[in-house]
Amino acid sequence: MGAGRPGRARLWLMLALAWGARTALATEGAAEEEEEEAAVQAAPCGAEGWAQDAVPPGAAFVAAASYRGPGNNDTRSNKVLPILLWWSGSLFPHFPGDTERIDCPRGSCLVTRSRRVAGHRRTKALIFYGTDFRAYEAPLPRLPHQTWALFHEESPMNNYVLSHSPGIQLFNYTATFRRESDYPLTLQWLPGVGYLRAPAVPLAEKNAWRQKGYAPVLYMQSHCDVPSDRDRYVRELMKYIQVDSYGKCLHNRELPSERLTDTSTATTEDSEFMTFIARYKFHLALENAICDDYMTEKLWRPMHLGAVPVYRGSPAVRDWMPNNLSIILIDDFDSPQELAKYLDFLDKNGEEYLKYLEYKNHGGIKNQFLLESLERREWGVNDMTLPNYLNGFECFICDRENTRVKEEQEHRKSHGKIPAPRPRIAQFKHMGCPMPTPGFGNIEDLSGGDSWKEMWLQDYWQSLDQGEALTAMIHRNETHQGRFWDYMHEIFLKRTRQH
Repeated sequence: MGAGRPGRARLWLMLALAWGARTALATEGAAEEEEEEAAVQAAPCGAEGWAQDAVPPGAAFVAAASYRGPGNNDTRSNKVLPILLWWSGSLFPHFPGDTERIDCPRGSCLVTRSRRVAGHRRTKALIFYGTDFRAYEAPLPRLPHQTWALFHEESPMNNYVLSHSPGIQLFNYTATFRRESDYPLTLQWLPGVGYLRAPAVPLAEKNAWRQKGYAPVLYMQSHCDVPSDRDRYVRELMKYIQVDSYGKCLHNRELPSERLTDTSTATTEDSEFMTFIARYKFHLALENAICDDYMTEKLWRPMHLGAVPVYRGSPAVRDWMPNNLSIILIDDFDSPQELAKYLDFLDKNGEEYLKYLEYKNHGGIKNQFLLESLERREWGVNDMTLPNYLNGFECFICDRENTRVKEEQEHRKSHGKIPAPRPRIAQFKHMGCPMPTPGFGNIEDLSGGDSWKEMWLQDYWQSLDQGEALTAMIHRNETHQGRFWDYMHEIFLKRTRQH
């Protein structure tokens, strides 16, 4: 597959399916409606009631399960509240049970992970987890009284459908790593400014580490063959400077103890592991995919430890840095050889190296945008005094759905004198990640059988087709998911004729 893709007219079809859609909701069978209403009325908050899905609540969020919103003056009973359905039930942030009442700033809602209420008239929004969202498994037909919400804090590589306009515009609300999304999760890996100010290992100790034969540069990755193609770049860099690689990717050195080889040791920021990697002057911090504002622990952890990240990931990363000299950007150098020369210079010149750690000093964080973004953030990272971002996004949706319901009621009562609420459609910039490119060299120079080229370029462009296929199915009010591959075939034939 080539590097480019011929332009095609985008399908702006969601406007008729989102807020204010005039299409009448298909009449539900009386027996089915009674059963669903009985389920809603009988459902106790946070305990029993609706049947459990096969997937249990995500273990990572159990600790914050009791959070039910900041509170409000909403006196409505559960029988009349809007319902938010976590279609991706594994992320349901309440435990135990399948249903909870949440009391958000503008009003209350019921949230559930029971798909039994998917077609209920009070089910106003479906919440999807981007990693789990598959175009060929989407709930059809899409009901005109429901909005779709996307939660996706993970890598764009997990679902490239969301990086194309037809895919992201399936949704009405978004919570992604992009600052432009409705509920940004950009700083999800940064607990706060205190995390950045943690003291670094003294330079004398780092130099002593070097004299023991350790490299100036650390590389620790076990997830190889990713869209950013980082191993291709690091392999070239290794020709010009010593790099200690402990992971499965480009492995050339063993960790000092078997305990440190356990993946969970690194994931949990184990103290022994952190102490070991903090002695390195530089950490190669290459994200698994390239996209604006996609920044993970690969960036923030070295900064916390006082190692200098040699970074490739978000093209907009400078916007978030504590000052103008805190990381080294790979793409600022014409070649791996030029980067290696600069790293060698800093390794041999301690005074110049320490300039990259001045942000740890008192008053060293100069970036007001970073400070203000952390101050405005309403959810916490490893902070049990604040809601987590799943609870926060729930309330974001709940507040907007209550507002939408009120505006629709006012519109009906006015007999059209008050306009209906305007459709809210996610935009390309809410995700919008670019086509993967080689980590080193040009696409034209890669062989036809290159595994990275065959895997990721094909995945990226097939994801565009999948988004267009699902959008077309919704536009035609399809009810059978099995027809998805027929639509994919139509798109393939259309493209073939265009060529």
